[in-house]
Amino acid sequence: MSLPNHGANAHHVYERLGLEMPETVIDFSENVNPIGPPAFVKERWDSYAPLITKYPDPHGEPFLSAVAKFHNVSADKVIVSNGAAEIFASLAKRYENKRAVLIHPTFSEYAATLAPYNVYIKEIIATGALPLEKVFGEIEFAEVIYICRPNNPTGYLMPLEEIIRIADYAKRYKCEVVLDEAFLDFIDEKESFIPYLKDFSNVIVVRSMTKMYAIPGLRLGYAVASEPIVDEIRSRMPHWNSNAIATTIGADCLEEEQYRLQAIKFAKEMREQMTVFLEKWNCIVLPSTANFICFQLPNPSLSKEFFEYLLANGCVLRHTENFKGLDGKWFRVGMKQKPQMEHLQKEMTAWFEENLSS
Repeated sequence: MSLPNHGANAHHVYERLGLEMPETVIDFSENVNPIGPPAFVKERWDSYAPLITKYPDPHGEPFLSAVAKFHNVSADKVIVSNGAAEIFASLAKRYENKRAVLIHPTFSEYAATLAPYNVYIKEIIATGALPLEKVFGEIEFAEVIYICRPNNPTGYLMPLEEIIRIADYAKRYKCEVVLDEAFLDFIDEKESFIPYLKDFSNVIVVRSMTKMYAIPGLRLGYAVASEPIVDEIRSRMPHWNSNAIATTIGADCLEEEQYRLQAIKFAKEMREQMTVFLEKWNCIVLPSTANFICFQLPNPSLSKEFFEYLLANGCVLRHTENFKGLDGKWFRVGMKQKPQMEHLQKEMTAWFEENLSS
């Protein structure tokens, strides 16, 4: 029985496995900022009520201009979306009957959105550093390559220099690069490719507001690209695709520098603590730069038992059955507040002591 293709909505996992859902569940399968939204969201919530009765701006203002200012780009090169997923869905038709390169394991929406358009997909497996020569070889025959940086689910951050090399090579062969920077907020804006777009009209950078700012229920994302590409993406989107509350809150989120720095520091601390804990039990932990880590048990054959034990005890990890290259033998755990992380470690310890101790 196949499990859900995304994290969050934990009840679907219990339903698929036929397990009774405990009264208290901590969902480590989702990976939004555990600090929660910036304080102003709650403080100003009553002020958003009048927006409910008004049509939103069709281009996503005031968020559109806030993004342009934040990245120091022209507003004509920005498109606002109902989450980053809408960008991928709107982009897919651009590659109809063409050839795409996907680097696995990676976000499932790339393949899912391309599937209806008869796109031939060439897959490259790389849990860490990319085999650049192989990537270059595939680019020569492709119209697009999708890259997630930092990668979901591994957290691996491809060096910016390598992205520049790939973009440059792809430009020679009229191949586009869809660069997903959904989790880049957890590192540093200096790592973003957006400043380099002026030299690479073949690159489309996609960003999400839901991860760093913990507003997944509002659905807000954007892309930065050349004006012709932005115009084409917009032509496939419905009018008023972004709601007024989301775009108003999103614009103010981009002013929250101290909040971002706090979130980056917190995610790093939690990653490091969890990595030390897992390695103490001889688990393999992939180095991550995002707000989650990916790990494997010392004996992967016990993965199913481990996963279901934690589910029974109210801890939901992100399975990897639908991530090619990980094939269910790894788990992704999103960082939470310290008490929740300690609770997870307590439940894991009980299972480890019973099943891993000699």
